[in-house]
Amino acid sequence: MTEAAAEKQFAIQRVYTKDISFETPHSPEIFTQQWQPEINIDLNTSSKKLNEGVYEIAIALTVTCKVGEKTAYLAEVQQAGIFTIVGFDAEEMGPMVNSFCPNILFPYARECISDLVNRGSFPQLVLAPINFDAIYAQHLERQQQQAAGAEKH
Repeated sequence: MTEAAAEKQFAIQRVYTKDISFETPHSPEIFTQQWQPEINIDLNTSSKKLNEGVYEIAIALTVTCKVGEKTAYLAEVQQAGIFTIVGFDAEEMGPMVNSFCPNILFPYARECISDLVNRGSFPQLVLAPINFDAIYAQHLERQQQQAAGAEKH
């Protein structure tokens, strides 16, 4: 093992639910509607440096379910974790913070959303896995395009 590889450290210190919300604004009437839901998912990630080599990474997941024009339910969870990330260069930190850590957190958020929907007496909702690597790659591509566009002006 090289000396540089030996200096890299990654550890999960804690995984926790930071914020949670569930609303059924049109209950109980929504339960009498024919169930043909339209599901919308909004996902955001954030990071905050807590100490040297210690970061809070969070994913905010909002699921809105509509039947016709009425919102059947709105489920929101902010799942967070505290991670030790030491010895990675700037180029490696982007994928660690924006892809690797969110991949660890997503199953917890997915389970929380599924549980909320179930407790609300709605049909089971199991969210598909999310490719955070692809999302991060798209984000980098947009940044490069914006930088190239800014240089032209």
